[in-house]
Amino acid sequence: MPDVIDLSTKLASFDEAWQPRTVGLYNGHDLMVAKLRGEYHWHVHPDTDDFFLVVKGEMEIDLDDGTTVSLSAGQLYVVPRGVSHRPRAAQEAHILLIEPTGTPNSGDPATAAQRRVISP
Repeated sequence: MPDVIDLSTKLASFDEAWQPRTVGLYNGHDLMVAKLRGEYHWHVHPDTDDFFLVVKGEMEIDLDDGTTVSLSAGQLYVVPRGVSHRPRAAQEAHILLIEPTGTPNSGDPATAAQRRVISP
């Protein structure tokens, strides 16, 4: 039987904001869910794009060229590698992230959230 991942159930299992949880793997990439509240800090991923899919709520991503990308549930945006950005959410938002396994969420291993895996 295939492993079905229920994102709502996974998101209900924790409350911390900005602490992604790995819920599956895909071709060497972590499939992660996270809750966003408030602003994250400006950061950059020099070696990989940054994939954001809003599952619930709304979020914005500020880019270093002054552009702001606004996303609602069901919308996604990919921040190109090397672009400094700051995700934020005025109200709690739930997202799905896809990143190569081991990518620090802050762009810097010294300040990155610890990799957490939610078992099936």
